[in-house]
Amino acid sequence: MLLALRVTTGQERIIADLIYKKAKKDNLPVYAVLAFDNLKGYIIVEAEDHETVRKASYGLPHIRGLLSKEITLKELDPMIEASKPKVMSIHKGDIIEIIGGPFKGERAKVIKVDKTKEELTVELTEAAVPIPVTIKANTVKLIEKAESAEEE
Repeated sequence: MLLALRVTTGQERIIADLIYKKAKKDNLPVYAVLAFDNLKGYIIVEAEDHETVRKASYGLPHIRGLLSKEITLKELDPMIEASKPKVMSIHKGDIIEIIGGPFKGERAKVIKVDKTKEELTVELTEAAVPIPVTIKANTVKLIEKAESAEEE
């Protein structure tokens, strides 16, 4: 059964990790914990029943409540489609432009790709000293592919 937990906006991934760890530690029948970027203030928990989700979330900070209505897979389809990771198209050696954050407008060369966290480690090309900077993959735009599209 899929259930939604209301959480503090911006804390979705942290709470999802905490619920996963608590369920694993207490050996609770929680099958999946989902936090979508385009679903602010909620996380989805797949568990055996309402009581299991209550036990897994009890005492954790930033939890605002459990929705009583069960969620169907059909309702989740648009969120799953919209959350396809952008980092899959970016590889080591590519040249990107940063379109958000403190380095907005800068060009950089990708030196490392972390697909699980959807983060890139880049070196700014116009900087006097090459300093590695880690940024989110959704704040970049691909400018130029590397000659030999090398994987890490």
